[in-house]
Amino acid sequence: MTAHTVEYIRYLIPEQQSAEFLAAYTRAAAQLAAAEQCVDYELSRCEEDFEHFVLRITWTSTEDHIEGFRKSDLFSAFLAEIRPYVGHIEEMRHYKPTTVRGTGGSVPTLYAWAGGAEAFARLTEVFYDKVLKDDVLAPVFAGLAPEHAAHVALWLGEVFGGPAAYSETQGGHGHMVAKHLGKGITEAQRRRWVNLLQDAADEAGLPTDAEFRSAFVAYAEWGTRLAVYFSGPDAKPPAEQPVPKWTWGAAPPFRG
Repeated sequence: MTAHTVEYIRYLIPEQQSAEFLAAYTRAAAQLAAAEQCVDYELSRCEEDFEHFVLRITWTSTEDHIEGFRKSDLFSAFLAEIRPYVGHIEEMRHYKPTTVRGTGGSVPTLYAWAGGAEAFARLTEVFYDKVLKDDVLAPVFAGLAPEHAAHVALWLGEVFGGPAAYSETQGGHGHMVAKHLGKGITEAQRRRWVNLLQDAADEAGLPTDAEFRSAFVAYAEWGTRLAVYFSGPDAKPPAEQPVPKWTWGAAPPFRG
């Protein structure tokens, strides 16, 4: 996935103009929503001083913002709405995310919600027992190493927000991708993998609430579809990447 750029625009708006300012940005936001270069946006107001506002816009890249959006008809319409407030801008800069990131304690990780390391160990033990007895998948996993299930448990644990045990002992995303190169995985095998994983989650006692299972199945769909692609004859191994981090939300569109 491409690292996005976050633009922050800080405004100091006299309180008597705040209603008009908010109305103008409500109209201008339609242009951001229509821009293919814009990932998301949010206008916040300071609680301690109502005259301070911060607009956060996530762009696909700084270049896409400057060379794409700003040279489009959408920008002309956007600027027409907010032009009266340009003189009130205190800061307008682009920022790149760092590796310091995460979720707060109010939202548990999927890893913690599932039950931690023990839950994922149970899951993969049950799952690979099913795989080796399955007519569709058994040929793919012929000669399965005894430690394979434990390694996949570490992988899934890290993906769902647990410790970086897979990265520390096996490698990053590229290491996992390499295991699929040349395998020629079929759609029927991919779909059976997803179905058996769901069955194994039931038997292993993973949470059954809709929110967890929708995120769990979403990763299974995403991961197995990548596996099919990278197992194909024309696949190009990706550059070394960290293990993906799955959350309660959805992944953005893939851009190669």
